[in-house]
Amino acid sequence: MNLAHAPTLYLLCGKIAAGKSTLARRLAARPATLLISEDHWTSNLFADDLKTIEDYGRYSARLRAAMAPHVVDILRQGLSVVLDFPANTVRNREWMRSLIAQADVAHELHHLDIPDTVCRQRLRHRNAGGAHPAQVSDAEYDQFTRYFVPPGPGEGFNVVVHTA
Repeated sequence: MNLAHAPTLYLLCGKIAAGKSTLARRLAARPATLLISEDHWTSNLFADDLKTIEDYGRYSARLRAAMAPHVVDILRQGLSVVLDFPANTVRNREWMRSLIAQADVAHELHHLDIPDTVCRQRLRHRNAGGAHPAQVSDAEYDQFTRYFVPPGPGEGFNVVVHTA
């Protein structure tokens, strides 16, 4: 296989409205790269059932279980994947690490280190625009942000930090 086009799993870590999906679309514009978005799948499959953070946790876990072998197969076929699922907790990153190991591919974990004030401004703008599949209130932002854990050096990821 040509190393210039070796399959890569691109991962995204950042608070709500940090710009993960925007970066995901930019990364997915690379040749032979497929975008898989959690927001797209959850909003289409589970929208009526997503009422609480517990619901999100349950349905997100179901989606990860269903997608895992599919993502690994795509990578093994030589395509890169931008996995627009939040790598915002150690547990989620452990799942992502298992995909990297199963597919035996390169990876990049893009950490969007954006201040809360900027994320909140972007969130309000995004909510007002109405185009994003998930509307998130300030209270929900706070609730989800409590679970956010930036990637640590001991996790063994190839981290690319974005601060703007």
